[in-house]
Amino acid sequence: MNGHKVLFVGLNLWTSGRSRWISRLHDGGNGRKPYSSCSPKVCVIGSGPAGFYTAQYLIKARQDVQVDIYERLPVPFGLVRFGVAPDHPEVKNVINAFTQTAKHSRCSFYGNVNVGKDVSVSELQQAYHAVVLSYGAEGNRRMGVPGEDLAGVHSAKDFVGWYNGMPTCRELSPDLSCETAVILGQGNVALDVARILLSPIDILKKTDITQPALEALGESRVRRVLIVGRRGPMQVACTIKELREMVNLPNTRPEMVAADFEGVSEAVKGLPRPRKRLTELLLKVALEVPGDEEQQRRNKASHSWSFRFFRSPIEILANPENNRTAGIRLAVNRLEGSGEGARAVLTGEVEDLPCGLVISSIGYKSLPIDLTVPFDSCKAIVPNSMGRVHQAAGLYCSGWLKTGPTGVIATTMNNSFDTARSVMEDIDSGTLDVSTAKAGSQGLSRLLEKRGVKPVLFSDWEKIDSVEKSRGEVPGKPREKLLTVEEMLQVARK
Repeated sequence: MNGHKVLFVGLNLWTSGRSRWISRLHDGGNGRKPYSSCSPKVCVIGSGPAGFYTAQYLIKARQDVQVDIYERLPVPFGLVRFGVAPDHPEVKNVINAFTQTAKHSRCSFYGNVNVGKDVSVSELQQAYHAVVLSYGAEGNRRMGVPGEDLAGVHSAKDFVGWYNGMPTCRELSPDLSCETAVILGQGNVALDVARILLSPIDILKKTDITQPALEALGESRVRRVLIVGRRGPMQVACTIKELREMVNLPNTRPEMVAADFEGVSEAVKGLPRPRKRLTELLLKVALEVPGDEEQQRRNKASHSWSFRFFRSPIEILANPENNRTAGIRLAVNRLEGSGEGARAVLTGEVEDLPCGLVISSIGYKSLPIDLTVPFDSCKAIVPNSMGRVHQAAGLYCSGWLKTGPTGVIATTMNNSFDTARSVMEDIDSGTLDVSTAKAGSQGLSRLLEKRGVKPVLFSDWEKIDSVEKSRGEVPGKPREKLLTVEEMLQVARK
């Protein structure tokens, strides 16, 4: 195999003018020598963790692989930038490794290119020997209950995008004037949202949270957050790290329902170690009498949070004017079975909770990118075997598009390495024909120029990065993000 060019294409990309980028596109945007016309080339769509990990593996696996990363936004890193909580800066350290990959001599980044709109997957397949779809999950799973479109109801994806500076979520402007917020779902994202809603503003001021979100949270009247799940304490989807952060969050106290933990103490002994430790912490918080110091801390707290187990949403309740959220009606469940396989079954009872804010954290979902790409609309994934897209030679997928939205960044890394390994195996076995020269980015540059699309190169992103960090210096933040695509492009093209 001689040099494989990997293309990472982002979710949706905006278009803009044209100028010096053509010559830079031909040399990879970094003053490099043009790729040999006979080099095998691979294309990965999406510049989040899945895209970058796929590229990283391919570059290291073969000395002749060429990688192009295509992204719909002018900025890279996907959910590392737009999904990781602002108060978790250590998780964002993977950006350092991704930057090394992007600056590798056999890798190029092209932002501001919307695959499925600016260029089709079929056109990419003509230009590259292999195309890897790694564009993640940008859709929301709907609850499917009456009232979910009322003002005051938001998806966790949009709420997280709002405080993290996702351009499409900039206008969200959630109303935080209520006392009680309900979060549906008990995974790490749900706990991130709860923590951000309840965190002292002095903590958030030191993060890269956006200024509009910081100002809104500073004026927030939310004092109580209920984190609702359809099953029980032994099925919560969060990890112990996130739970411990909630337990130790300043100026907050937990308010659990002791009855929800009936029989849990006896069942905990046989659990796998991670689940056992998580459940033991839940039991301690819910049932143990705190020591004097902890009790004093809780007594002084002005904010509270709690898990509500065995509950499923059946309706969002409106105010008398019927124009915004006033509460939520929950079905009361019981469990059939045990452990991870336990099922929630309706009891026929219902419970109404007054609240002014409902955030649905029941999962992200991938969306189809192109009519030519197979897509399972029920599972919201591209059907595949080890990353090989079914009935589509030369087409691969990695990340959440491949598996559904599960796991943490390390899970995505292993998932993406598996896909890259499949690409390598197919090249080595001859299943993927790399004997014919492909035009790669050189051919694509002419196509995009005709369509008025001007890609943002990694060196352009570094200008944005520099401006954001400079803007953050005065208030003492790691960065102050640019919040619109127009601002990003303006800085990138200076």
